[in-house]
Amino acid sequence: MALRNIVTEGDPILLKKCRPVEKFDTRLHTLLDDMAQTLHESGGVGLAAPQVGILRRVCIIDVGEGVTEFINPVIIESDGDQEVQEGCLSCPNEFGIIHRPMHVKAQFYDRNGNEQTIEGDGLFAQAMCHEFDHLDGILFKTKVERMLTAEELEEMQEDDA
Repeated sequence: MALRNIVTEGDPILLKKCRPVEKFDTRLHTLLDDMAQTLHESGGVGLAAPQVGILRRVCIIDVGEGVTEFINPVIIESDGDQEVQEGCLSCPNEFGIIHRPMHVKAQFYDRNGNEQTIEGDGLFAQAMCHEFDHLDGILFKTKVERMLTAEELEEMQEDDA
């Protein structure tokens, strides 16, 4: 496993649609393993392949219950609404208020090419929407109602301490 560099806002790769994965091979497994290590080192909850410079429909999420790997994911159902604070590893120290579905159901493939279905609520649903957006070249900042100010971010950090 190896740490990958996280691409930041301004790099055009973040605005491009990803190609589907067609080969479920050791190269894909290495990418997934590297992404997991990179995610854990970064302290985030999700990471998409374009964020490490790879234009493939691959992302991972870990909301504290272990890594879930998504290859060629598609949301097949969503409902409810939650207003949440959201940030992105590709937009360091920037957060905004955004609405996401409260519940999401998705189909995807695992690292071995087996079709899977998963449902998630709350933070997991939010992370699925956020990471799947990356695969279509969409940054969260294009969907926020408003960005949080420096004062609001400072207050959030004080509340976390």
